[in-house]
Amino acid sequence: MKEETAKRHIAILGSTGSIGTQALDVIGQHPDLFEVELLTANNNSRLLIEQARRFNPASVVICNEDRYEEIFEALDPLDIKVFTGIDSICDLLRSPSIDIVLTAMVGFSGLRPTIAAIRAGKAIALANKETLVAAGSLVIPLARSCGAPILPVDSEHSAIFQCLQGEHARLEKILLTGSGGPFLHSSKAELAAATRQQALNHPRWKMGAKVTIDSASLMNKGLELIEARWLFGVDPADIEVVIHPQSIIHSMVQFSDGCVMAQLSQPDMRLPIQYALSYPQRIDLNTSRLDFAALAQLSFEKPDLDRFPCLQLAYDALEKGGNATCILNGANEVAVAAFLEDRIRFTDIPAVIAQTLERCQFVAEPDLDAIYSTDFEAKRLAAELIERKY
Repeated sequence: MKEETAKRHIAILGSTGSIGTQALDVIGQHPDLFEVELLTANNNSRLLIEQARRFNPASVVICNEDRYEEIFEALDPLDIKVFTGIDSICDLLRSPSIDIVLTAMVGFSGLRPTIAAIRAGKAIALANKETLVAAGSLVIPLARSCGAPILPVDSEHSAIFQCLQGEHARLEKILLTGSGGPFLHSSKAELAAATRQQALNHPRWKMGAKVTIDSASLMNKGLELIEARWLFGVDPADIEVVIHPQSIIHSMVQFSDGCVMAQLSQPDMRLPIQYALSYPQRIDLNTSRLDFAALAQLSFEKPDLDRFPCLQLAYDALEKGGNATCILNGANEVAVAAFLEDRIRFTDIPAVIAQTLERCQFVAEPDLDAIYSTDFEAKRLAAELIERKY
């Protein structure tokens, strides 16, 4: 990173998604502190063009080659360079003009660019949880060896990170909170009949489709559990998931003296995004403030692992280690996509994941090549299971 008084130059991987657009809102509020160097998108050419015209990055990348000409014609008069493909992203991340890389690409596709940014020694504002879910045992040591700090963007991990600032006491337990999603009190029968529209109707957060479905199944909490294990170096047994429907407390940390520290705010992803971009400073943010007199209650409960087996599958995969969490992640991506296309029921998601975990080859100490192979094989097996209806 540059000196605290200098502008920080940002690359946003996945700028047209939910995290990317909110990050640009933060940057737009602080043009004196941040400058956009690189924007990337998968398909949304219209929004990428709009963003580039406003923020004037040095370069943009569109992963879908079919959209290249449209974007080139729109941005060439502005002297903004246009590239296509993942290879271009990885190459551009080596630029010395980039200080921070916000990794907001969806799913396993974010792993390779994140590793490229780490190898280039960039600070990583990590919003792509699948990177650590699939390859945490490799990514964290690599980041340390390359001097690339990883700053969490997920609201829960940002909360934990903030609670740990200035503390030297032993961390005894992480209390990872979650809203419980739209089906918190639904019966098994209601879950079996749940529609895509119902699952996408999150009561607290505005997110992309994939993460919203993960939230509904509690797999998002499972992925966050795995991510927290690697970010904070704790044993799985020392991470407790707590359902907190109001989403005011974003997570807590319990120390060895019994003290619990919590981070509270209104549900607004711009806060953890901004904290990662501005760290270690706190800067102004135009967002609503908590009114404690107006808070009727803050409630907590244990997750129901019987109705939401995805969370138990995540615990089991983390305990098993090796490439099990990579298998879990790959199978979940395929199952969620199938549910969004109305090809399977909501309750089929954990069934597909469980069977893929049973059938995919286990590797106790995978290298990066094994991780890529595992992801491919897990997705192939999950797709085959869905096609055959098990």
